[in-house]
Amino acid sequence: MSIENVNVVLAHGAWADGSSWAKVVTALKAKGIQASVAPLPLTSLPDDVAAVLRSVERAAGPVVLVGHAYAGAVIAEARSEKIKALVYVAALAPDEGEKVADVFYRAEPHALAPKLAPDQNGLIWLPEDGFPAAFAQNASADELAILAAVQRPISPVCIMVPVSRPLWKDVPAWFLIAEEDRMIVAETQRFMAERMKARIRSHRVDHSPSVTAPAVVVDIIVDAILATIPT
Repeated sequence: MSIENVNVVLAHGAWADGSSWAKVVTALKAKGIQASVAPLPLTSLPDDVAAVLRSVERAAGPVVLVGHAYAGAVIAEARSEKIKALVYVAALAPDEGEKVADVFYRAEPHALAPKLAPDQNGLIWLPEDGFPAAFAQNASADELAILAAVQRPISPVCIMVPVSRPLWKDVPAWFLIAEEDRMIVAETQRFMAERMKARIRSHRVDHSPSVTAPAVVVDIIVDAILATIPT
């Protein structure tokens, strides 16, 4: 099978949208790899899983499914024979019966992590100063302006429901640990990655390496492709 027949489906996390994957998409396409971004509504975990599966269904061949942050829980709930590998990018990986909140709040938060609370509509937004402080402290001023402008709020129900048996127990998984992450501390990421028995890469990157260090993200995705899908 040619690498051109491999599909990478990318899922963004909370407080982001598909544009956060722009540099990764263009780099993958330069290598001849098909890439698309699943637009998550961030309204509930089942809603987000359904959005990912719609993107997987559109793919004509095998899929490597990639999740950032909250979307780690989402990709692990997806079920399709097309999915051959999972890639976690500074992502959350609750085990069966756990909630996203259980792993997100497992360790003491970073001192610069933003305070999060629902607004009058019951949605959680990231405070604008949270982007340069913790979400993407290595981003440029222009990148930070875009991240803040396009952010999508998350409903608390997304992180408060127990997950089912995660797909990472049944297909190979890769995990990019962001050592300078101020949203999900590296200690928590390593705990989850080791529990998953994922193939681990650790880099001195912030919470949003798809924006600030896309080559690192592309490298681990390509590793997953070459290791699991004949090309």
